Formats: sequence, structure tokens, C-alpha cells
Amino acid sequence: MPAANSPVRIDADLAASARSTTKTMSRSLSQQIAHWARIGRELERSPGVTVTAVLAVLAVLDGNAGYDDLNVQEQAVVRAEWAERIDKTRSELRLDRLLAEQGREGVELDADGAVVVRNPGRGRPKRVAR
Repeated sequence: MPAANSPVRIDADLAASARSTTKTMSRSLSQQIAHWARIGRELERSPGVTVTAVLAVLAVLDGNAGYDDLNVQEQAVVRAEWAERIDKTRSELRLDRLLAEQGREGVELDADGAVVVRNPGRGRPKRVAR
């Protein structure tokens, strides 16, 4: 899931170092700095993990490698990242709004456990007996 870009000031030496690797790594300046930031984040989260292991995990998260090629510890890191992404997506997900925008009917349970049918074209939600 793409994240919004935010302008950030970085040290001139870091920018120059990243700029010098952009052609070799086939990345833009911002992509290279983001790549390094992700590696640093993963290293801080898992102090016992090597840079090679972090790169392997990031390759899987980027879709450039297979999950089954990782060792058990690396797979655990990937699963933790996936869980974090799923939680973020779920917290932002509003199916009621999405269905209403599409003009589709939605069904849910209310606080009392009764079925409520929401149909944007028919006005108020209809409560169905339990």
C-alpha cells in the first residue's frame, strides 16, 4: 500500500551518499533513502538480525523474493510486518461508506445483535427481527 510522500530535510552528506548509489541500485534519490530507512528500522527492531537477513525480508515485502526462501526468524519478521499492515488497513477501512458510495446494500449487526440492512437508495436502515 503506497504511503503519502512528505518532505523531509536530511543531512547533505547522506543525500550525497544516496545520490552516488542511485544509478547502481536503479533507484531514485528518495527511493534510495527510503530503502536505507527501512533497513535501519528493521535492524533497530531486531538487533540480533544481520543486514543480509533484513535485505532478504525486505525483498519478500517488496514482492521480489519468496516467503518460503526465508528462514524461520526472517519469516516471523515478515509476518509481523504483514500483521502491522493488515491492522493499519483494517483501522482505515470503512465498508459502510464504500458500499454507500457504490450504491450497494450492506448488512451488519447492531449493538443488540439484530440484523440491519442498509440500502443507500431506500433511505433509513431497515432493522430485521432477530
